[in-house]
Amino acid sequence: MAWLLWWEQLTGATCPGCGQPLNQPVLCADCRALLVPRHLPRFVYLGDYRRFGRLARAVKYQGQRALAELLGQRIALGVEQAGWRLEGVTAVPTLLHRKVQRGYNQAELLAKSAARELHLPYQSVLERTLWDISQTKKTLQKRLERAEATFRPNRRVQGVWLLVDDVLTTGTTFIRARKALLEAGAAGVYGAAIAVKSPHELSQQAL
Repeated sequence: MAWLLWWEQLTGATCPGCGQPLNQPVLCADCRALLVPRHLPRFVYLGDYRRFGRLARAVKYQGQRALAELLGQRIALGVEQAGWRLEGVTAVPTLLHRKVQRGYNQAELLAKSAARELHLPYQSVLERTLWDISQTKKTLQKRLERAEATFRPNRRVQGVWLLVDDVLTTGTTFIRARKALLEAGAAGVYGAAIAVKSPHELSQQAL
């Protein structure tokens, strides 16, 4: 990774977490030190959105795959700490046109990295069924009123699965994706994300 740090310093790249000059590849030492897995019931995340939202946006909008790989590894660490026994890993899907536009699904990048680190299979189990405006452009009320049939399974699965998304805001998207994964045959579903917007409020929900 030394060549990557050399290239980042040569091009003037800054840390996607804090905007300071990089002193390590991909993410600065200070941000790496803060990147500690945190746990809600049946859910692991890396930090509060106010602090780590920049990381989620760097993966989502800038396609920083090396960063996604690092974040996926930290998610895997959180899963190992929790002691979850999993059959496989999947991701909350994005709409096809967004995946084509960006060339990737950010949640899938994270999920594949976590799966590699955990030595588990990754499978694309769900697909999105609604053409919708971006979550970032919605009010809280609109997110909560989203139509129920947002996801559907495209294959059958067995055992307990890890469902990965990039960010958890109200929890609505995750809960509906989890429901579809259970309909696909999963015996149970744990969740993971880079950042959570309101950890205290979400801890009161049945994630």
